[in-house]
Parts: sequence; structure tokens; C-alpha cells
Amino acid sequence: MKAIISTQYGSPDVLQFAEIAQPMPQADEVLIKVHAATVTPSDCAFRKADPFIIRLMYGLTKPRLAVPGVEFAGEIVAVGSAVTTFKAGDRVCGISPDRFGAQAEYLTLPVTKPLTLMSPRQSYAEAVGIVDGAATALLFLRDVAKVQRGQRVLINGASGAVGAYAVQIAKYYGAHVTGVCSAANVELVRSLGADAVIDYTREDFAKSGQAYDVIFDAVGKRTYGQCQRALTPQGIYMTTVPTLGTAVALLRTARSRGKRAGFTTAGLKQNRANLDFLTGLFDQGALRAVIDRCYPLAQVAEAHRYVETGRKKGNVIITVAA
Repeated sequence: MKAIISTQYGSPDVLQFAEIAQPMPQADEVLIKVHAATVTPSDCAFRKADPFIIRLMYGLTKPRLAVPGVEFAGEIVAVGSAVTTFKAGDRVCGISPDRFGAQAEYLTLPVTKPLTLMSPRQSYAEAVGIVDGAATALLFLRDVAKVQRGQRVLINGASGAVGAYAVQIAKYYGAHVTGVCSAANVELVRSLGADAVIDYTREDFAKSGQAYDVIFDAVGKRTYGQCQRALTPQGIYMTTVPTLGTAVALLRTARSRGKRAGFTTAGLKQNRANLDFLTGLFDQGALRAVIDRCYPLAQVAEAHRYVETGRKKGNVIITVAA
């Protein structure tokens, strides 16, 4: 089968379009023909092993997992002997959090991993896009911040893959949502339901005098210290990018009854129930996919280069099967 492989860390040039053996499902696994995958900032980080902790987890001198890709949507073509929850022909989407492998024509996955049936109304690109950004946003907003109706929520990076879905999910929970983005993306963020939009090139939300119950930095550009004054007395700051500063803020505010920092390892805490919930929101019209560009599998390196410009809006999709 055709796949992207990476045998060393480095620039997008280390990504090779190659022919490799097709996997076979074990008893508790399904074999999925991948139709769509994603390229995210996390994929870029794993590719170049930045931060260094990636090497400690996934290979010190070279990637332990040769085929990249975490989020996928596709069709089940075979099931293992112990599988009863899925069957051949099911259209599914999901996450391969600890073995990767989505940037290939076929993928095997245990049915205990985050995997669910797609909505009949979804395209493969829409399904994998929502799995990418919305699943992360859901855990931060629902589980960490516990967003409530009437709260004031600010999303920094509101046009990105996580931020665009965070705007929609916060609105679903009844919050007053302020999105922060560049001038070029103001109308997009408004169309997603934001009540107010701040152009970060013209105004610093942290110094505006406004206070928010939740500040969700979906792009890892602002620290807790920078945002602290813009939080209400019991406000929470969250970021998707773990840094040493984030760890210090988490420890310092862990027992605080006032302002605090929050974080979650979203990829490792996903499950089928979360994906089912997001599919339901899509069917209700409360959540729509935000797709910037699509690249064929052979052009994954180009997709990485585009993601690394920091200018993408929503998801960058890899189309695998026609």
C-alpha cells in the first residue's frame, strides 16, 4: 500500500511517499481503508522532534513510529475475530493516539481506541476535520473549564483548527464568545458564531480592560502571566501547548479558589462517547467543519510546509482514497 514514512527527524523533506506492507487486523482490531487524514501543528512537532521530550517518548535518534498521522476517516474493510461493534462497510472516523499510521491507504486500530460511525450526512473530510479540532476543544471547554451559559469566553487563535471549533462549542454551551484572530479571518470567526472578534494586530485583549471567565489559548501564543489580569476573580486560563511556564502556572494555581491555569492531554483522553457527541452536534447543525486546504497523500510534505506558515484556517486535510 502507499503511505508516508519518516525514518528520521527533520524538515518536511524527511517525509517519503513509499510502498509498504498492508497491515492485517488482530482479533480485537479493524482494518480501515483511509479516505481522509489531517496535518496539524502536532504532526509538524513530531516530525522535527520539537520539543525534545518527543524524542524521549517516540524515539531518541529516529521516529519509532514510521507512518505519521493521528486523525482519520474511512471505511472498515475487515474486522478481527473478536470484534462485534463494527462490521465491514461501516464509515468511521477516529483517532490513533499511540500508534499513528493514518497517513496511509490502510490502518489497523483496536476497537477500544476512539472510533465511531460517521454521520450519513458527513463527507470524509468533514468527519476527520471535526475529529481533529473539535475533539480537543471539547475536552478543554467542557471538562476542564466546565463552560456555563452566560459566561464570557475568549478564544485566542479562533480561526485555527482547534479555535474554530472552540468558538462553536462555547456557543453551544451558551457562552458569550470573543474570538481573537488576524484581520483576514474576522468574518470567518463571526460566521462561526463569535459575539465579538478582536484583531490581534490592532488590539491586545490582555490589556483591553475586559475580563473573561475563560481564556482559551488554542495556539499557545500567550502565557498565564500575560492573561492573568484579563481573567475574572474565578477565571481559568487554558492552553493547548504545554511549556515549562504552563507547568509552573498549573502547580502554582492548583489549589487556588481564584484565578487558575488548566490543561489536559486531550489526545490521550478521547473516547467514542466524545466522538459520538460531536457527530450529534454536526447533525443538529450546531457544529460545522472548517476546511482550509486539501492535499493528496503524495503531497504531505507540502501540507506540512503550509501548516508551518501559521496561516491556516481550520483544518488541512489529506485525501487518501478517492
